[in-house]
Amino acid sequence: MDHAGRAGLRERKKRQTRRAISDAALRLFAERGYEETTIADIAAAAEVSPRTFFSYFPSKEDVVFAELDDRMAEVAEGLADPPPGEAPLETIRRGTVEILEALATEHGDYGAVQVRLVLERPSLQARALQRLDEAQREIEARIHELCPGIDAIDAVAVSGVACGGMHAVILHCRRHGHSAEQTRAALDRALAIVENGLASVAALTRPSGP
Repeated sequence: MDHAGRAGLRERKKRQTRRAISDAALRLFAERGYEETTIADIAAAAEVSPRTFFSYFPSKEDVVFAELDDRMAEVAEGLADPPPGEAPLETIRRGTVEILEALATEHGDYGAVQVRLVLERPSLQARALQRLDEAQREIEARIHELCPGIDAIDAVAVSGVACGGMHAVILHCRRHGHSAEQTRAALDRALAIVENGLASVAALTRPSGP
């Protein structure tokens, strides 16, 4: 196996370990409660050491947001390198559709647990707001790259509408225990609403340069 292949394998294993820790944490939070679950418990359930846990997550609070962090990083990556001639609005859509599919299907039985934890604990609410703000800033920066010269207010509004709208729908679906199919349909509707609003920003509909 060449260097690139080994590097790819390492990255896949790291993603699998991160996901195993996240899944184990949410399952234990649902079964035992958040306060009652220790990092040692999570590590044991994920079949890793506590030291390995800390190499992936700084704290127990951070593991609650693992999925959101991963998905928003993928959205930002999806906006980074559009094909020549593609309008920024299409780039945004293409970069988010796959992510929305993942959000619709992940953490099925534990999605409501994840939302309840955030809603019940002020410290997690603060972390959630911080992460949403960071995501909006990252997407805003990508929009400036996609649309050089875009008005600053337009870029802020676009990132806010895109992040806030989709995030709100995901929380709604998980809070009410919607199935993957119901969540997917809701996200499709939300994406159409967001797109209709973003289409009013001229800079997003002009094809990018060669």
